[in-house]
Amino acid sequence: MSKLDITKLTVDLSGVWAGFLRDWDRTLRAANHPETTRYNYLIAAAQLGRYLAEHSPDPDAEEAADDPCAVTRAHVESFQAWMIDTRSASTALNKHKCLQQFFKFLLGEQEITRSPMERVPQPKTPRKLIPVIRDEDTRSLLDSLKGKGFAGLRDEAIIRVLANTGARLSEVGNLHVDDVDLATESVHYRGKGAKDRRVRFGPKTARALSRYLRARTKHTGAHLPHLWLADRGGRRLEPNGIKIRLKRLGAAAGVAGTVHAHRWRHTFAHEWKLAGGDTGDLMLLLGWTSEDMPRHYGASAAAERAQQTQARLGIGERV
Repeated sequence: MSKLDITKLTVDLSGVWAGFLRDWDRTLRAANHPETTRYNYLIAAAQLGRYLAEHSPDPDAEEAADDPCAVTRAHVESFQAWMIDTRSASTALNKHKCLQQFFKFLLGEQEITRSPMERVPQPKTPRKLIPVIRDEDTRSLLDSLKGKGFAGLRDEAIIRVLANTGARLSEVGNLHVDDVDLATESVHYRGKGAKDRRVRFGPKTARALSRYLRARTKHTGAHLPHLWLADRGGRRLEPNGIKIRLKRLGAAAGVAGTVHAHRWRHTFAHEWKLAGGDTGDLMLLLGWTSEDMPRHYGASAAAERAQQTQARLGIGERV
């Protein structure tokens, strides 16, 4: 049963907005969209509805705040600009993509004849080199877990799986015990868009998983299918719990920057490209379907290779 509470998401929205979002969620569930995707879609539409009711300077926003079918291009552009001002361009871009799907749904339901997203430009976001996590930082995190009992064994296994396979937080966080095969030293991931893949892991990760699984058999939550268990209470450790845990571990270990799962995903792509690994193979391992992703994630490796070549050629140093 889904944990996404549509009633909470639609609080303070008009009955018409709430009804459409409820219908859209039903359609998304029928299409087997992951809960995280559904949440991101629905919260973006709910934020647009609240913006129109509470913050929009447009004199005709009242009708749109009552009914999403009355939303215009100007309303969307105003909302997008507000998102850039109050959050960031990258957040505004995320909302833009989610709203495209919402109004596509209304078109499909024949509630509107034209999407207000037409000709609304995507916000431009700065292209930054994605930061990687250094080996010494990962080592510091792992060293800090020694002698920490069940939680230490679990957290070491989580970190090694993230670093060794480059998987997404949601993929690692939603693993089941049966997804780990120690005989073949591989793990079965359920990626975005219901795309499954199996990824190999190394001997150190296998050892960490084996030690954790032995400790897990004595845990009060050992009967649960989920791989990761909370310290106490016989409950699973949710992906968001892993996110919070990693942040705290990083702060305690004195690791520079916020520690999060995607830093290891970035590092995996960085190291792969730096070593000259095949782009197609990287896409298979990380569950990508667009070649834009390895270019984006591999930009830091390309920059490092360019710097190495510059140093080797010594241009301007021979005079």
